[in-house]
Amino acid sequence: MPETTTFKLLDPREAAHTLAISPRNLWNLTQAGKIPCVKIGRLVRYSVRDLEEFANRLKTQGSADGQH
Repeated sequence: MPETTTFKLLDPREAAHTLAISPRNLWNLTQAGKIPCVKIGRLVRYSVRDLEEFANRLKTQGSADGQH
């Protein structure tokens, strides 16, 4: 039986809340290419998986710098 994967997209407000940052900061990170987004027509959505990967990259970078 094939494995089912849940694929959830968040609107910018939900995505910013998930990362505990402002929507403006989220947009700046998106424009800088640091957080990918999905565009559906004029709508911008963020994958939960992409947000988790972004946070994990920061966690890895922080530990390499001796930060927590």
